Amino acid sequence: MPRSKSVQKRARGNEKRRVSNRANVSKYKTAMKKLEAAIEEKDTAKAKDLLPGVVAVIDRAVSKNALTKNSASRKKSSLSLRVNALG
Repeated sequence: MPRSKSVQKRARGNEKRRVSNRANVSKYKTAMKKLEAAIEEKDTAKAKDLLPGVVAVIDRAVSKNALTKNSASRKKSSLSLRVNALG
């Protein structure tokens, strides 16, 4: 157990951030899996419906510092290319 007050406070903050980051990353991964499944099934309508929601989740993860800006941009571009290629 940490002894000094500053270390204890730091541990509490770290735990709060860890929980928040895990929640944001979990939402992101779930949204990505749903879209990936629609793309694999070649379900164009479903994929086009899911894409804006996935982009919003990615942007939210970036604003919460769960993803980096460049990584998010790369993922959004890749997903939109794949959805558009469906037809």
